[in-house]
Order: sequence, then C-alpha cells, then structure tokens
Amino acid sequence: MSKTILITGGTGYLGRNLGSILKEKYHIVLSGRNNKQNHCVQELTSCLVIPMDVTNIESVRDAFAEIRPDIIIHAAATKYVDLSEKYPMECVDINVTGSQNVARVAIEKGVDTIIGMSTDKAAPPVVNTYGLSKALMERVFCAMNGKTATKFACVRHGNIAWSTGSFLNLWRKMLKTNGVIQSTGPDMTRYISTVEEAVKLVITAFENIDEIQGGILSCEMKSVLIRDVADSCVKLSRGRWEQIEGRSGEREHEYLMGESELAFTRRIDYSGAPHYLTTFNKPNAKPLKTIRCSLNAERLTEKEILEIINNAPNEEI
Repeated sequence: MSKTILITGGTGYLGRNLGSILKEKYHIVLSGRNNKQNHCVQELTSCLVIPMDVTNIESVRDAFAEIRPDIIIHAAATKYVDLSEKYPMECVDINVTGSQNVARVAIEKGVDTIIGMSTDKAAPPVVNTYGLSKALMERVFCAMNGKTATKFACVRHGNIAWSTGSFLNLWRKMLKTNGVIQSTGPDMTRYISTVEEAVKLVITAFENIDEIQGGILSCEMKSVLIRDVADSCVKLSRGRWEQIEGRSGEREHEYLMGESELAFTRRIDYSGAPHYLTTFNKPNAKPLKTIRCSLNAERLTEKEILEIINNAPNEEI
C-alpha cells in the first residue's frame, strides 16, 4: 500500500503542483481553509482535498485523525511581505503558531516524517516579519527532531515562478490592464525557479530524510536582476515598465544561507547536483566558506527568462 502524504496549504500553487506530481506514487491529500478553493483544486488535481485551518489545533487534530498521514509537507503559510508588515498578528498566527500546531499533532499521531517549506527570506540577515516567522518555523522544526520518532526537516527555496502573489502574476495583470509594469525594485536580485524545480527539492528532502533530518536543505539556484525580467516582459508584450516606491520589508538581495550560518552548513550532492544542509548549533567539520546570495549567483540567461515567462499557467484559482 502506498504511503499517505498530507500537504498543508495544499490548495496553493506549490501545494497543488506537489499533489499532481506525487499522486502517481503516493496517496495524496491536500488541505486548505478556503472551501471554494478546496473544491476547485480537487477538480483540478483529482486529489482528495479536505478543510483544515492550521491556526486551530483542533482542526489539525481532526484532519490528522481522519487521514492518518505517513508524511506531512507543511506548505501552509501567509507569504506576502508587505501584508505581513501591516498585519503581523496574522503572519505569526499562521506561520509560527500554525507550524507549532502541525508539529505537535504530528508527534501526537506518530507521523513518520514532516517537511517544512521555508524561504530564502528566512536566511540572515532577516529584515521583515515574514522572514522572521519562517526562520522561527525552521528553528522549531529542527529543534523538535530527535525528541520523538517523528523526523523533522525543512527546505529553503527562492521565488517560484508564477506562484500565488508572484511579481510575474502581478505584472501580467498590469500589462493586460494598461500595458505598464510597475516595479518597486528593478535593481534588486531574486532567486527564481520553476515549480518543478521546487517540487524536486521537496522530494529530495523526504527521500533522504534519514540523512537530512534536523536540518534545512537548499539547492544551488540561479538568480535574476528584476530589470532584466521587466525588459523581457515588455519585449514580448510591447508594453513598458516604470519604477515605483518600494514596499516595506523588502531587501535588495536574497540569501540561501547567510554569513552566520556558514559554520553550520555543508555541501551535500544529490543526483549529481550541489545542495546545502544547514544544521543549527551543530558546526560542521567541512563548513561552507562563502555565503550564497542572489547578487553573486549565476544569472538566468535571457532565453531562460523568456521560457519562464512563456510557460505561464493557464488556470486562475
């Protein structure tokens, strides 16, 4: 019998793509607190979708008791940087308390493995509430590993192209509306990847959980200069772009791991590709020597940027 994977926040862009890819090998259950979205995603993915609100521990208990998952992929989160600055209570409720609830119930119910979805915004130096909330989730999950039979780990990833709230989605709407892209930071750099690459990192994590448990797994990623993406978008649409005032909480460049994490991070290769494993409070004999930052990372070529733009998803959920 195939193992059951429960994906919290499973009706989001990453969650439903994880479900669609993993359902060939596993029994997949997606969860979300918006029942209209739950219905739409169940039709889209053919996966079972159940209601669950991670901020309510009894809702989490009810879902776990019914589904009895072997593996949890914890993707439920609020991830809008500017909204998290304006409404920090909701950010903490979902990203911190919600993660605690999932962790506690996973232990109660004897779940084998739990993978927390994190972000490059959690890497130091952290400058916004969203990044802080995800950094706390990382610390909680990694600290809980080894206390019970449940194995905990996290994955840290950059921007996923065309995910909910992505600047690409916002720009597409702007171009359709008036042909003008508004960018808050054309000289910023960002890690960006396809959803398939993000899914691959998650799969690598739970397939190698015995080696990475208690740590944060990330992988080498390419970055983009936002100006280059804007130029490619307007080239295709014959529109134009303009710079506007920045949003609170933004930083110029992102990090896969910051300077203070180097002593606790080592390179680890999977499928011939470089990955990095960060284990808090456990210095490595062969630590990483240099930070991984979007400013210095290998850049996506114009061809690769155009491929990402041209592979925009059709569904609007």
